[in-house]
Amino acid sequence: MRPLLLLIDLQNDFLAAPGLEPSRGEILRGASRLLCGFRSLGLPVAHVLTTVHRDRDDRMPHWKSRGKWACVEGTPGHEPPDPVRPADAEAVLSKRFFSAFSSPALEPLLASRDSDAVILAGVHLHGCVRATAIDAYARGLDVWIAEDAIGSDDPLHAAVTRRYLGDRAARFAPSEAILASLAGSDLGAPGGPPPRRLPSAVVAGIPREGGDPDGDLRPHASPREARRLLFSVPRAGAAEALAAATAAREALAAWQDTAVSERGAILVRTAGALELRADGLAHKLAEEIGKPVSLAAAEARRAAELLRRAARDEPSPPGGPGASWRRRPLGVVAAVTPWNNPLAIPAGKIAAALFHGNAIVWKPAPAATSIALDLLDALREGGVPDGLVDLVAGDGATAAALLDCEEIDAVTWTGSSASGWAAQAACARRRIPLQAELAGNNAAIVWDGADVDASARAIAGGAFSFAGQRCTANRRAIVAERLFATFRERVLEAAAASRWGDPLEPGIEVGPLLTREARARVAAAVDRAGEDAEEIVAPLRGSDLAARLERTGHYHPPTVVVAPAPDAEIVREETFGPVLVVQRAREFEEALALAEGVPQGLVASLFGGRAEERRRFSERVRAGVLKWEETTCDVDAVLPFGGWKHSGLGPPERGDGDREFFTRAQALYGEP
Repeated sequence: MRPLLLLIDLQNDFLAAPGLEPSRGEILRGASRLLCGFRSLGLPVAHVLTTVHRDRDDRMPHWKSRGKWACVEGTPGHEPPDPVRPADAEAVLSKRFFSAFSSPALEPLLASRDSDAVILAGVHLHGCVRATAIDAYARGLDVWIAEDAIGSDDPLHAAVTRRYLGDRAARFAPSEAILASLAGSDLGAPGGPPPRRLPSAVVAGIPREGGDPDGDLRPHASPREARRLLFSVPRAGAAEALAAATAAREALAAWQDTAVSERGAILVRTAGALELRADGLAHKLAEEIGKPVSLAAAEARRAAELLRRAARDEPSPPGGPGASWRRRPLGVVAAVTPWNNPLAIPAGKIAAALFHGNAIVWKPAPAATSIALDLLDALREGGVPDGLVDLVAGDGATAAALLDCEEIDAVTWTGSSASGWAAQAACARRRIPLQAELAGNNAAIVWDGADVDASARAIAGGAFSFAGQRCTANRRAIVAERLFATFRERVLEAAAASRWGDPLEPGIEVGPLLTREARARVAAAVDRAGEDAEEIVAPLRGSDLAARLERTGHYHPPTVVVAPAPDAEIVREETFGPVLVVQRAREFEEALALAEGVPQGLVASLFGGRAEERRRFSERVRAGVLKWEETTCDVDAVLPFGGWKHSGLGPPERGDGDREFFTRAQALYGEP
């Protein structure tokens, strides 16, 4: 392959667009890594810039109709930021319209370099990146798109675009994988014996080997001991997704004829089988995802509790004579679940789906696949019929193939905000129901009347436990100005006292991040926060403990970012690491505005406050869960759980929410 890197519209005006996903900082991190890699390999680079000349007003017609001026030559908005600024020897191409091929200089450049491939990065995926990819494809070029170096201010359109291009004109891959391929190196995990290869699917109780032989994911290493390989996950494709969904469909009729009481009894037996495995599962969770054993054991118990709770749910009464109504199951439901709660989240979804008469095809996160096989074993021991719960292994491509499968009747999804756009687009295309719990960026307000010491300890625990890798983690603390200095001191003391270390050791609460990339992402977000924060404090950084941990695994010290600007990336984006942002507010109205000033709305909490302020908090904050005098972490196994704003779609999980999602109302007129 003789590639040319095209960096498209990485200009200050475009990177300042409201609603850009991922954030400007994350896009530039990926693009900069790709650019540095090309430079080190001596490969050609072209910077493609939209260029407007004010003197002759050559804006695109739709910009003229909207009165929009952007990327005007000679202005700061036209320039690329420092991380992707062109070097002297690199080509800089100007364009007026969407595609990079609208620059008359591009095709001669490709010819002069004898390029047979283009690597694309930049903004916007739904616009200029898309147009360039299609034009490159039409010219017979091999097209790669660096998935961690692209962004869009229209993320739903971008999700549709990714599927469209991926099916036709381009291949998406992380910049690290693209660079490794160009360098001829193996991107696999550290050396040693080959890791255990997991099955690509479990269909009707039978493990299937295979998957795409060229599509294996990177072998999964232990987060606590990064040089030790644990397993490799094949990527199941469309054929395996269809086989799993077909098996589920075939098992469905008999299950729906099974009495509700027997369904419940099977779930209770499954809970017992899971509890018998609790100690072993806790050790496995610590080893495979870095969850401290005490938290891992609690998750195993919670998964069993969710199974038992689902078995006590009361179904809607059957229809009677005359006009009546009933609830009927959806059919075959796809469940896509994350790695951070690999037992409790799928157990809750699967139990509710089965109790209400559905079948499940389950796609766990790659790092959770080994643990998923244990949960499947417990389900079989509990008496769940073969074929009723099937598993397909893989990554986002597997999830996309599953959602495209015509045998899937609905989707329940837990994942990131970005993955939620993809799920929403796929389900909208097929007009099937979607239940999604997405990102959290949770705030706790600390106000007059609060016990500052207790609130600081609670918030620090919620921010740093399990290295902040929970959707309910306390990301932000908004503190009354008059309490700020004391709170800052107390929360830093709590950070310094965090029990940080090997998740297999008893008493540890803060373990490693899941992967090397996750640690690098969190560290980069903290570094960028230094541009506008008053201070960044990581009390354990530089200690002997930190040196020892960071040599062995993916550890990042508990970190407090003090008083960044309200519109800073570290405030608005979910870090998903052991990072707490502390903001000050002069008045309670300002505190509410700060709590509400992010796109997400999963959990919010209030410490202290007068009766009127507590009432205003309960009425004004748009979140799926509100708490008083508690950290945002942890929620009840019975109450509804789901996000508002960008944090959720569809009915919440648990209780009435599960009944509302996993069944559909059906009106009956007359007597069958």
